[in-house]
Amino acid sequence: MLEGIVRESIGKSNAKKLKRDGYLIANIYAKGVENIHAAFKQGEFIRTVRRKENLAFPVKVGDKELNVVIQEYQLHPVTGDIQHVDLRIAVPGEVTDYLVPVKTVGVPKGLKNKGVLVITKRRLKVRGAIENIPANFTLDVSELDRDESILVRDIDVPEGCRMMDRPHVSVCGVIKAR
Repeated sequence: MLEGIVRESIGKSNAKKLKRDGYLIANIYAKGVENIHAAFKQGEFIRTVRRKENLAFPVKVGDKELNVVIQEYQLHPVTGDIQHVDLRIAVPGEVTDYLVPVKTVGVPKGLKNKGVLVITKRRLKVRGAIENIPANFTLDVSELDRDESILVRDIDVPEGCRMMDRPHVSVCGVIKAR
């Protein structure tokens, strides 16, 4: 379980000191719950997020244990390091929108025909309770030829969930290389 500290002071100078010491600044919030200003060790946070098996993962801030989902993060424009992260508390049974990552598997056969695989949507918006939301959508792109794509309507959604993106939007496809 990822452990963090509660920030007493939420000013700019306090945040700079924490970042200098290797902490990642985070805001934890949910509807009807008071916001928690927290900080996590950056290396531990990245390891926890990469190893998670579900969309939600547990964190401990102060004396509270929470199940959270990454809502948004900000990257440094030059170094690419994570500067700030917003975590939303995953309330069991509450139907809300979640951004679910898309992963591709396989090598498209269109690459042999001078094509390039383009992933246009890295995360899809899905509405449902956190218990029904998948950890990710795994798409098999091995049958994609040149000028073919996988649309939002082609993706199977689990029971109790609904896709909120437009059905005619392309998720990934193989286009002609220049």
